[in-house]
Amino acid sequence: MQNAPFDSAAADGPDAGAAYWITADDGVRLRIAHWQKGARGTVLLFPGRTEYVEKYGRAARSLLARGYGTITIDWRGQGLADRLLDDRNKGHVEKFSDYQRDVLAMVEAATDLGLPRPYYMIGHSMGGCIGLRALMEELDVNAAAFSAPMWGILMSPALRPIAWGLTTIARPLQFADLYAPGTKPDPYIMVAPFEDNTLSRDKDMVDYMRQHLIDQPDLALGGPTMHWLNEALIEMRSLAAKKSPDVPTLCGLGDNERIVDPARVHDRMARWPNGELKVFTNCEHELMMEVATTREGYLSACADLFDANG
Repeated sequence: MQNAPFDSAAADGPDAGAAYWITADDGVRLRIAHWQKGARGTVLLFPGRTEYVEKYGRAARSLLARGYGTITIDWRGQGLADRLLDDRNKGHVEKFSDYQRDVLAMVEAATDLGLPRPYYMIGHSMGGCIGLRALMEELDVNAAAFSAPMWGILMSPALRPIAWGLTTIARPLQFADLYAPGTKPDPYIMVAPFEDNTLSRDKDMVDYMRQHLIDQPDLALGGPTMHWLNEALIEMRSLAAKKSPDVPTLCGLGDNERIVDPARVHDRMARWPNGELKVFTNCEHELMMEVATTREGYLSACADLFDANG
């Protein structure tokens, strides 16, 4: 592994944070970052779409206070990992299963770095979709937690068949690399007013996320392509048909969730025998970027689950 750029001050994480370049088995270059080793084990933190390693410095600080180190990743197509289209603002992936290549590379890097076991997982939003597939493919973790997982995308019943139809025909008609309808090149966090934004009710945390993109514009990512959306819809439908993995699990969800489909989350957790769904009040999509009582409550619940399965 070679050292990679990493803005430790902007991340505001624990001391001794470091980032490295790693390569997936298909040659795509990714970036990982980890902070201090934890006496109780290591959390594999799977970020959401548009995200990057610096965003989770403060979460890593909270987890370390509870005894857990953290490693996280820039998935292909975002952060400082290889972008897959000439227009770097477009969120894109060739196949959703390619993210599992990134998971394997991340776990291999954690092992090479000697990060303490046992391993645990936290998957946020798209990272929750990637994480569920990884658990079904026997990711070696003692327990897992999800934060507003993308097991469905919230859209009106009338819009859903249009989304399926449009993104499906986009492939043969060769316009799948266009932005998905309703999305744009600008990162949501940079253009949405704080009032009634769908991410967080904590102004300080919203400013924290915005400052990352001001300081490092190359981290920015806009809307997804039609191709990405079609791949995501296919993957979520495939996952919904499968039984829940036999892994102790906690899932956190805000009561004002407006990005992922809460009904899909409730359905999955209702059929997860050793899983718990915890709904947080006055909360948007970003549990780990919410007001202090919410983010610390969620991370404490994660640590309690990990402690019980150490």
